[in-house]
Amino acid sequence: MKKITKAVFPVAGLGSRFLPATKAQPKEMLPIVDKPLIQYAVEEAVEAGITEMIFITGRNKRAIEDHFDKAYELESELEAAGKVKLLETIRHVVPKHINCVYVRQAEPLGLGHAVLLAKPLVGDEPFAVLLADDFMDVEPGQKNVMAQMTAMYEREGKSLLAVQDVPRPETRQYGIVSGSAYGDRLELMSGIVEKPAPEDAPSTLAVVGRYVLTPAIFERLENIGTGAGGEIQLTDAISALLQQEQILAYRYEGQRFDCGSKLGYLKAAVAMGFKHKEVGSGFAQFLQEFAAQHDLAQAAQPKGPATVTPLKPTGASHAGASAGSIEKQPVAVSSVM
Repeated sequence: MKKITKAVFPVAGLGSRFLPATKAQPKEMLPIVDKPLIQYAVEEAVEAGITEMIFITGRNKRAIEDHFDKAYELESELEAAGKVKLLETIRHVVPKHINCVYVRQAEPLGLGHAVLLAKPLVGDEPFAVLLADDFMDVEPGQKNVMAQMTAMYEREGKSLLAVQDVPRPETRQYGIVSGSAYGDRLELMSGIVEKPAPEDAPSTLAVVGRYVLTPAIFERLENIGTGAGGEIQLTDAISALLQQEQILAYRYEGQRFDCGSKLGYLKAAVAMGFKHKEVGSGFAQFLQEFAAQHDLAQAAQPKGPATVTPLKPTGASHAGASAGSIEKQPVAVSSVM
């Protein structure tokens, strides 16, 4: 069984839901604490044993290429200033054995078209697709989602789609799969439909932004033509591929944050800030103070633009918050989450 060594990152989207923040920078470069979304996705692929990163880019996406390139001037300034830790951080944004390749998507013709552009680089190999908008978090010591999927591919030898259960009213936002139980966390797919109305959805199993696909998908992408929105839909190609080979839906272990939405992005920032080694303790203390001084139940009710009063001074030091003090008020912290 061939190992998965190549990953495709479709990053040509406009990020219009985050305007004006994305007017001059890629949405994939929006930071979660101190790293951009795209770096988290690349790190996930690296940890899964993938060594070739294929970025399908568009206009105004040069910052992504620059981020994974060597920054000579910055490195020189940090070295001269004796900032060794920061210097090592930027030198290891991507490990030296990783190869990054960039392909321009000249027209916004859909996710399927973006994946198809990778065909000359992928060749006749199975490959991964990661959507940086879908931020995946796992517990310490647990395999990340892509590592789970590559291991599953090596065992089963079949294309895999990461899925999660969603409330039925939300099925109109996702590709929805149908199938039958196949094994632990696996469904043998019998169909897939793009963004069905809740009453028409065959299930509530929604496809999220992690795929492992066989190279047979490229022929389907070349022949399906345009679908919804006049775009080449990856969902349509997967549906066609089902006529040729078995495909598995995998209920991954971990938590997904939809960073293509403002609320999902904020949730991811809170979750990762809370876990961050440098600022996690102080951030947790801030959340406790914030929750204590604001009526979160009332704030959660639908209303117009909110006005938030500054925190009142307290005797507690953010930097001095201990793990013990954090654990004493878990309800307050989780209320913000």
